[in-house]
Formats: sequence, C-alpha cells, structure tokens
Amino acid sequence: MDLKRFFKDQGSKVIQDPRFMKLMQDERVMKTVMKGFQLKQHAQEQFDARVETVAKQLNLATKAELRDLKRALSKMEQELKKERAKNKDADGSKA
Repeated sequence: MDLKRFFKDQGSKVIQDPRFMKLMQDERVMKTVMKGFQLKQHAQEQFDARVETVAKQLNLATKAELRDLKRALSKMEQELKKERAKNKDADGSKA
C-alpha cells in the first residue's frame, strides 16, 4: 500500500468518526480551520510574488510569461497553416 492511499484511507475513517463530525460543527473550530486555509493561501501568494520578483531581476521567464508565449505561438502557427492553405488553393486554381 502506498503512502497516498494510506492517508486517503485514514482520512476517510477520521471523517466518518462521530467525534470528528461533532468537532467540525463547532464554530470556533471552523473559524480556525478557515484561518489556516487563508494563512496558507496568503503565504503562497507572497512566495509566488517573491519568486516572480527574483525571476525578473535575474531576467528569467515566469510561468505566466511562458504560458502567454505558448498561446501566441500556437495562434501564429494556426494563422500560418491558414495562409499556406490559401496559397495552395490559389496555386491550384491557377493551374
């Protein structure tokens, strides 16, 4: 049994436990859990911003820039295919 499956099985057991259900119904616990998720998200956003700043300072491409470049390249390739098809049809009709 791999680690991921083990944790998944154990998590399912915990979630089905009535004590856990009762604990999750407590408003204080839910507020704390939500704050934990918000804190994690905030930390991730700060980390991503710092990584982007360092990448710009080192003149490196970021994931967002690579995604935009791939999108633009794909669009140009499609336009090139259309133009080639037009030229081929135009050459075929002349002959």
